[in-house]
Amino acid sequence: MLVFSEEAFAQHLVPEGHPERPERMAAVAHGLAGLLAERREAPVAAESELLRCHPAAYVARLKAAVPAERLRAVDGDTWLSPGSWEAAMRAVGGACAAVDAVLGGEARAAFLAARPPGHHAEADRAMGFCLFGTVAIAAKRALDHHGLSRVAVLDFDVHHGNGTQDLLWDEARVRLVSSHQMPLFPGTGSEEERGAHRQVTNLPLRPGSDGRAMWAAWAPGLERLKDWRPELILISAGFDAHIDDPLGGLGWTTADFARLTRAIMDLAAGSGAGVVSCLEGGYDLSALADTVRAHVSELSRTMR
Repeated sequence: MLVFSEEAFAQHLVPEGHPERPERMAAVAHGLAGLLAERREAPVAAESELLRCHPAAYVARLKAAVPAERLRAVDGDTWLSPGSWEAAMRAVGGACAAVDAVLGGEARAAFLAARPPGHHAEADRAMGFCLFGTVAIAAKRALDHHGLSRVAVLDFDVHHGNGTQDLLWDEARVRLVSSHQMPLFPGTGSEEERGAHRQVTNLPLRPGSDGRAMWAAWAPGLERLKDWRPELILISAGFDAHIDDPLGGLGWTTADFARLTRAIMDLAAGSGAGVVSCLEGGYDLSALADTVRAHVSELSRTMR
């Protein structure tokens, strides 16, 4: 089991009171303390990796917008600071390095503890705390660099990953499954949004949905993936569906995240797939530490 992280992730600064704050990294580190995993530094990605999903003009525009000092708003939710470019490039680099390591047989599973998150970033638009589509880029690397033909992307963040869906909308080699609260930001993720090849499955959940509703939604989706036999599973691991999270309204517990992760690992074992999980949301620090620990413990379970 591998864990990728880097001190630079805490140097992506945001205004005081912002939920996607550097202290999240300390909470994640607390949750991971004592777990058996090899720690690796998340490397800086080559800018060519960004071009797998984002136009060069967007990459150049965002890089030029990074301030030399203080903070700069991209929109009402998304901010840039002097350390944001390195943090975002290491988030992408860590996801790609995790894919390389897992597909290279160094481990069956890896977890990327990084910020800023990525699943709201569209092709030419940063939004929802996100700058680049980290998981979508990792999927493209697995497909185009490693030659895979079946990659599953599973997203259980409380918010719909509109960016991942946008970036992979016309990618027939990926099956994207996402559960999320609806209605909620960003307003996308209806069941009718199926992708250009009907490869997208959205599982909208009503506010207040608990672990039973989660399982009723996810169990059929995971079952359908068994016959498809993914070669790699990527997880957008958002922990803001937790009952204590201030930005969501679902009622999941730490045990629910563990159960879902266990089922994903069973799918991976059955298809012989490796797993790469990338941190997305989770804004109550205590709940974040607990759920990350439960999630990574389950990722490690079959690797012991």
